[in-house]
Amino acid sequence: MEKRSNIPFARKLRNTGTDAESKFWQSVRARQLAGWKFRRQFPYGPYVVDFICLDAKMIVELDGGQHAEHLDYDAARTQFLESAGFRVLRFWDHDVLRNLNAVLEQLLYVLAENHPHPNPLPPAEEGEGAE
Repeated sequence: MEKRSNIPFARKLRNTGTDAESKFWQSVRARQLAGWKFRRQFPYGPYVVDFICLDAKMIVELDGGQHAEHLDYDAARTQFLESAGFRVLRFWDHDVLRNLNAVLEQLLYVLAENHPHPNPLPPAEEGEGAE
């Protein structure tokens, strides 16, 4: 459900990301987070989401101080995304900058809780590992 008019805006956002977005992206890009594929500044419906994992139907939003002033907008946005079947996780920028490992652990916990691993190990051959 990509809205084509959001593509140029998404590209602009990718080039002007915050420090927190850059730090988070360096940890999840190229399937670095347990094999999950994330995209950044991804157009979905009338919005551009910060990070999305389509396989897990997971959206991660990183919020700076300006989000405290836009609670109604964020609530409507979250409701729209959840109605499309996505789980929306929000983290504060300062948490990403100060304690990225805790943010990633929380994200992995939620991913593992709701979804099987995207690249499971093949089943062991019978007798494999037996002595």
